[in-house]
Order: sequence, then structure tokens, then C-alpha cells
Amino acid sequence: MASTNGETDQVLVEERSCGRIFMLNRPKQLNALSSVMVSRLLELFLSCAEDSSVKFIIVKGKGRAFCAGGDVAAVVHDINRGYWKSGAEYFRKEFTLNYVIATYSKPQVSILNGIVMGGGAGVSVHGRFRIATEKSLFAMPETALGLFPDIGASYFLSRLPGFFGEYVGLTGARLDGTEMLACGLSTHFVQSESLPLLEEALVKAATSDPMVISSIIEGFSHAPNLKKNSAYHRLDVINKCFSRRTVEDIIEALERVSADMKDDWISSTVQSLKKASPTSLKISLRSLTAYMILTSDVYSPRHLLQIREGRLQGIGKCLVREFRMVCHVMLGEVSKDFVEGCRAILVDKDRNPKWAPSKLESISDEMVDRYFSKVDDADWEDLKLPVNSRLPAYAIAKL
Repeated sequence: MASTNGETDQVLVEERSCGRIFMLNRPKQLNALSSVMVSRLLELFLSCAEDSSVKFIIVKGKGRAFCAGGDVAAVVHDINRGYWKSGAEYFRKEFTLNYVIATYSKPQVSILNGIVMGGGAGVSVHGRFRIATEKSLFAMPETALGLFPDIGASYFLSRLPGFFGEYVGLTGARLDGTEMLACGLSTHFVQSESLPLLEEALVKAATSDPMVISSIIEGFSHAPNLKKNSAYHRLDVINKCFSRRTVEDIIEALERVSADMKDDWISSTVQSLKKASPTSLKISLRSLTAYMILTSDVYSPRHLLQIREGRLQGIGKCLVREFRMVCHVMLGEVSKDFVEGCRAILVDKDRNPKWAPSKLESISDEMVDRYFSKVDDADWEDLKLPVNSRLPAYAIAKL
């Protein structure tokens, strides 16, 4: 592993023939993305894009996590000191990194052999190849923290089958590797014991051809069966309930189904929604369903088709929208739930956040609208993403 001393050790770089391996290296913090890591990754991706000798990139994490998310505790620390704009710069750089990865000209292989949450999804799911294993654990837990699924999640969650993305994004549900493969969050499933051999095969091939890389990964892959209690087996119920227009309607639909089915999974899902920040739930649903065409309150195949046609906003516009939202979250004009959620879950760990507003019905459409507007600050500006004129065809489709 090649690195220099100091802060760059948070991302280790290994040069292997025509490949580069980036290892996230904060194992005690479950590889949570610090500001230093985000800056270093952005630097590395941009540098390798210009280096003709680099054919592909592998990203992985040291220890039991790929990456457990962004270092939001540090962001909240700055907010509490009155420096919300420091947090804005962190998210500005992180979202730029997400965009660079989503539109990258060279294949990225992300090895998700452990915990993948929040910001960890941002540096992997946008890439071309995502390898899950029996150790993978995916979640977007932001609504429990008073935040919302960011890092371009409104792009990739809204494109999962049916309304599974709404379910994952609103409830913070945890998915294993088989569920990740089934819903499309991962492209392949490989047993962890085979990962070293897979890496060697990729290095030996020394190619940037996505078809060849895919074929190599396929040689180590298999499609395991979903567990009997997997939420993915309940996609019909999820589609019926999470296609509703409002969070209140979603909860009501779930409770109606629960009365008929007596399913512990439904009860658990309802409880997850009721424990989350009401403001976070409202803005998350709006973000996930932005530009959707809603034709009825009831799920149907025709309804789903029109919903899918409405989800055409590219990754760039999703990130620009999410940057506005996260700046409003940090400003705390409507709600300070982000600071309170991090206190309860990450700092004091009493797991008893006091949300304000505390009820869904207390949050008006006008309050939600604030999160999607420009920030009223003379020094603030919208997220401006880099222009890349040498994008591969699959990346152009994301714009």
C-alpha cells in the first residue's frame, strides 16, 4: 500500500498493474467519511481519470465495514459552534465526489464486504460494478437522524423495483447481500473468501472493457436465495402501501394491511416510521418522488409505469436538489431535528430524540417547500458540478 504519512493514510492507495485500489482506512470509525477522506478520494478519482495507464479502480474498506456513512457527528459539531457553512462545504465536496463517480469514464469495482450505509452508498452505488457478499449490510438510516437520504439517493432509490426505494429510504431498513442483489443495489454477489482471487483476476486482465470486467466477476458470482423473512418477498405489500401520496397515507395503508395479515414485519415497519423524524420523512418522500407523475392513490401496473416515466431526473439535478435540502437542514430554520437526532443516536446514545415538530400533521406543505428553495444567504450558491465531455454512454444516461 502506497501512502504518505498524516491525513492521507485515511485512504490507502495500491498500484496494481493497470489498476488502482483505494482502501478506506478508518476501521475504528467503520470507515466513516471524514472531510479529509472525501477530499482525498476526489483528488484520486480526478487524477486517475487523466492517467491513461489506469484502466480500472477498485474501492474497498478496511475491517468489518466498507463505509458506515459520512462523518455527520463532525458536521453537527460545527453547526453547534455556529459554523453551518463548514458542513455545507463538506457536503458540497461529497456530492461533487458522488457526481464524479456516477459519471466516471473508467470502470469502478466496489467491494461491499461489510457495512454500507449513507455516504458509503454514495461512493459505491453510483459506480459501474457493486459486489455484495454474505457479510454485506446496507441501510439508509438518515430519517432516524433527522436528515434524509442524500448523496444522490433520490436518484438510485427511486429507480429500484416498484416502491422498494421508498420503503428503504423512509424506514432505514437493513438489507443483506442477497437483498442488495435482488433489488439492484449490487450488481454481483461473491463469497468473501473468493474476493482475493477476484482481485487478482481483475489485475491480471488489465482491461478497462466493462464487458470483460463483468465477465470476470461473473466467474466468481452466484445468485443466493433470499431468506424466508426478506422484505423483498413483500414487494406487493410495499408497492401497495409506499405508493401513497403522503407519509400519513403510507402509515394508514400499512396499518390497514396489518389488521388483515397480522404480520410482524408490517408492525415493525410502522414502528420504524413512527420513530423517525416527522420532518425528515416528509422531505425524504418529496425528494424521492420529485417529478413523479401520480395518477391515483392506488398502486397498479399502469400507475407504476407512469411513476417510472416520471423518474427521469438525472443524477446531477438530484444532487443539486439534495444540496439545497441539506443546507436547509443544517440551518435549522424549520426544524433542528438533525442536531437532535445526532445527539440522541451518535453522541449521548440515549436513542430518545425529541423531534420538533413532533407530529406529521404539524408539518405543512409550505414548511416542506422551504427545503427545496434556494438558501437566502448572500454567500451561498447552488451546487455547481464539473463538466465532463468524455463520458461513456452509460454515464451520459445519468445526466
